[in-house]
Amino acid sequence: MPRPTNSDLARLATSGIRRFTALANETPGCVKLTLGEPEFDTPAPVRAAVGESLARGLTHYPPNNGRPELLEALSAYMAEQGLAYAPDELIVTVGATEALAATLLALLDPGDEVVVPVPAFGLYETLVRMAHGRVVSLDTCETGFQIARDALVAAIGPRTKALVLTSPNNPTGCVYTAEALDAVAEVVARTGIYVICDDVYNRLAYDEGYERLAVRHPELRGQLVVVDSFSKPWAMTGWRLGWLAADSAIKAEVQKVHQYLVSSVPAFLQDAAVVALGCDPAPMRETYRRRRDLVCERLSAMGLALERPAGAFYAFPGIAGLGLGSEEFCERAIREAGVALVPGTCFGAEGYARLSYCVSEDNLERGLDRLGGLVADLRG
Repeated sequence: MPRPTNSDLARLATSGIRRFTALANETPGCVKLTLGEPEFDTPAPVRAAVGESLARGLTHYPPNNGRPELLEALSAYMAEQGLAYAPDELIVTVGATEALAATLLALLDPGDEVVVPVPAFGLYETLVRMAHGRVVSLDTCETGFQIARDALVAAIGPRTKALVLTSPNNPTGCVYTAEALDAVAEVVARTGIYVICDDVYNRLAYDEGYERLAVRHPELRGQLVVVDSFSKPWAMTGWRLGWLAADSAIKAEVQKVHQYLVSSVPAFLQDAAVVALGCDPAPMRETYRRRRDLVCERLSAMGLALERPAGAFYAFPGIAGLGLGSEEFCERAIREAGVALVPGTCFGAEGYARLSYCVSEDNLERGLDRLGGLVADLRG
């Protein structure tokens, strides 16, 4: 009889986002507002660069951490944003997902704890469990999705190894305030824990004054891992390209995991990544901003409570007043109204639903019309 498999994996469920998307796919005509998948094409110059790389024969193993040209371009790009990381403090990864996985595997011993402010992308808990760690959820629903110092202190224990920060946030679209970032910095400096900054939406922040923890508090450099990705700002989700930046001592450990997990990202994609860094994502961002305004207006007209998103392309309205749990609400939205959202339970927050507005405006309008009809019906 075969021996048991990894017990931590046995307790993992499939992605709730993918599950509700699959249910929508089985429903003819359903408008899918589930995935964080920009409907834009990758910029043409980026796509063209791949063909040029293949024509030059870039089909062999590149250096594990990335080709020098890309590492240098990333270092310069981050410097423009106020982040001083040398090329040898960077690792090019298979999307932000691999960057997060490699970081957690490098940081955690079995039984270590990672504090995750919720609502949060479910990937964090999955990766922590795969590394034989434990997630401690920090509920931010009562504080406008901001981190309160006392709540953070209460969440940290003797086994706490790291904190995950995502700003702009998935699923709420909220951005951490200077007060929240300062509270995090004070607690992190005092306790010595690491902070994994999942900054994949940083180029999609809408308002002036947006700050990143690593920029506002450079004194924490030795405790930070900054994760970024090409997927969202340049509509490159299918390319699976990301990177991480960390002080040399942390980076040396993470690169071991990266090397044995994937060896490297494909050689012929890396010149295209350099080209992407020179493409301005502002036009896409402005489109998302307009859609954000439309979504806020329509959800307000439906009487649904909402913290106004300040970035990314998600809204996270409260649906608790409709008398249904979030999973039942989202199932009925698909079956009865033909519009698909993701229940808040997928992000650790009952009583909410995530709506993605990185779809075409026609689909967004159609989906909002259907959602409004369902909400009106439920209110009777």
